Amino acid sequence: MSLLGGIRPPIAALAALLLSLAALTAFHLGRVGNDPVSEAVMTSQQHVAEDGAIALRASLDESITDLNRTTALFNAGKPVSADAVLDKIGSVYQKWRGTAVLEIKSGKLLAARGETLPLTAIDRGKLSEEGGLDPRMVRLENGETRLLILSVLSWEDRPQQLLIASSSLKFPGVSLGKFRAIAVVDSTGEILSSDGILADEQILSDEVKEDAERSRKELRGFSRTAAKKAAQHPVKAKEPGSGGFLGVSGSLLGDEAGGERALAGYATLAAPEAGGQTAATGLGLTVVALLHVTEDTTRTTNSIFGLLAAGSLLVIGALAVGLLYGTVQRPLLQLFLESRRLTRGDLRRPVGAPRFGETRRIGEALERLRQQLLGGTGDPDGSADGDGSAGDGSAAPVRRGRRVGSRALLTVSAVLLLAWCAPLALVLNRAEATVVVPQQLVNDQRERTDTLTDRVRRALNEGHADLTSVASLIGDQTSPGDMTAVLDRTRKEHLRYESLYVLSADGEILARAGEDPRHPAGKGPGTEQIVLRDDSGKVPVISAYAEVPGRDGAAVVGEFRIGFLNSLLKQPGLGQVRLIDEKQRVIAANSGYRAFQELPDKKLSSLVAGANQKVGLSPRPSSVLYRDEGVQIAAAAPFVGGGPAKPLGWTVVSWQPAAGLDIPEYSLQNRTVLAGLLGLTATAACLGWLHIVVVRPLRELADRAEALADGDRRTVLYPRNHDEVGAVTRSLELIRQELQRQTQQRKRDATPLAGRN
Repeated sequence: MSLLGGIRPPIAALAALLLSLAALTAFHLGRVGNDPVSEAVMTSQQHVAEDGAIALRASLDESITDLNRTTALFNAGKPVSADAVLDKIGSVYQKWRGTAVLEIKSGKLLAARGETLPLTAIDRGKLSEEGGLDPRMVRLENGETRLLILSVLSWEDRPQQLLIASSSLKFPGVSLGKFRAIAVVDSTGEILSSDGILADEQILSDEVKEDAERSRKELRGFSRTAAKKAAQHPVKAKEPGSGGFLGVSGSLLGDEAGGERALAGYATLAAPEAGGQTAATGLGLTVVALLHVTEDTTRTTNSIFGLLAAGSLLVIGALAVGLLYGTVQRPLLQLFLESRRLTRGDLRRPVGAPRFGETRRIGEALERLRQQLLGGTGDPDGSADGDGSAGDGSAAPVRRGRRVGSRALLTVSAVLLLAWCAPLALVLNRAEATVVVPQQLVNDQRERTDTLTDRVRRALNEGHADLTSVASLIGDQTSPGDMTAVLDRTRKEHLRYESLYVLSADGEILARAGEDPRHPAGKGPGTEQIVLRDDSGKVPVISAYAEVPGRDGAAVVGEFRIGFLNSLLKQPGLGQVRLIDEKQRVIAANSGYRAFQELPDKKLSSLVAGANQKVGLSPRPSSVLYRDEGVQIAAAAPFVGGGPAKPLGWTVVSWQPAAGLDIPEYSLQNRTVLAGLLGLTATAACLGWLHIVVVRPLRELADRAEALADGDRRTVLYPRNHDEVGAVTRSLELIRQELQRQTQQRKRDATPLAGRN
């Protein structure tokens, strides 16, 4: 017998699958909601840490790139004094805590601005070695950590000078809310800087001090654990195909105290491209976000549903398998034994015909064939002639009533199993009406959207600062060729620009790099610093203008790539994100969109209008939970803060369905649907297998057996498979051959008698 063919494997497989599904149903449907904190809240803290890591990495890399590019521009021009270098840098960028210029050979301090830098931490003798100018972290006397960025100023006939800038490890524009702390830790788990509820200025009372001290202890514990987990390879630290954040990230669950549970998310500084490496990622820093949430003690887990579903599946499965065993498998095995008995010549006992389906038809045909075989060997009763016909030469009439076929039996079994699968897949445990979305998820959607808004605003401001730096160094003496070289170098170092060009006051292009300028022909720069120039085409044109000193109103113009803005909006866990202008038209998005289209829902438009209403001195980010057409979390955050991008009045909007979050009600719904689908799959696979391998060949065999019993001795019966049906087919073929031999023998015996007559 074939291992995969026959009647036994599909029925046995169905029984095994149903038994396994019952166990999974009882186990998994009863465990939903056992966790002290929703998995969706845990994942949200991971995303918050990822946002902080992305913002910190981008800020540090931007600072390093800006200092190196500024130094290159100084080196390409005429020599200037150290004070002039620091003054120009300070007038363009306000990001560094302190700057200084040091003569490398003598170690003499030529100029300094801002806070005092720890110059003794720099070994001037190793600056010429490979990696000698890499950024490094140093600890100040007050315990704070600074990142020192180094670059070399070099002119002919002047000693080389070292330009040094210090940057704090603070998070630029990360919205933390009222109850979250965030910290930067090194590879050993030591906290380098922290922000949020742990800030000293927020400690106002003894009770708050006690809570802050407890938070510090928890943060130190989480930091050590996060540093160990951050040592993993990013590919090995996550499930295959999970995508999302390119670095190592995760969430940690702390102890419970006073009804609150400490949570933490962690994330390493990762390059914007997979497998890439930047100066900031080489520092070995990890971001840890700490939050306390109140446990939901009202949520109880009811395992009765899982047990009832598993028990009902066992009962229904036993009925279905018992039906198949009693009406299909056992009768077929009985036919197999009866047919083998007839081929061995044991014709004394009548054939026991089954009661249902094709097996009954085949059993009745075997009984008729047994009688024909007895007649052919000289049955003393003489009930049949040697050719298997009635005495008058016609075929014996056979009474065939209505029979229940094997297909009907399979259908009954399928209906039994569908009665269990269909309600689970389509009806039971629907979460839309009962789901409880944790308020923390709504708050996190707002805070993360606010963080993303600030990142977009800062990116535009940084772009304008770059143009200002280029404009201040171009001056009024630079030739068009030199201006083109500076623009080319700037565009290669900053991928945010689609095109860079110098525009005169009367609209003439003096030098350019990149794509063709899309500034209106014959029109001067204007007074705007950042402006949405084209609001009717297929692609928005966002231009930044920085006046060139001494060139009578000429300006350096940079046109931002829309793809650059789109890439900023691609944050995992935020759902759909749109950047809209003051008229609520879409400028950029993290997924497919049409430029200048409206928001897809009026509720989102109302949310944006409410967020842009001034509360106090400035608009505030807002979030809301919608329940009218499916449960949905949405948030909007307008541009706030200073810089050239603030007058744009743009807003970032994000929304996502709650069904995509790991909330207990939705987890129960998903597992219920999964159980139903698994049951449907097992039913379709096993019953389909049984129909193809057994039922269909059995129906064909029933027709052949009845034809053979009716007198068809010419049609050869070929077994198609080496299984029970094939064995019965071989037995019928042997019976056909025996009946044919008997017929030929009778004809030979009758020939001499005819000759004597």
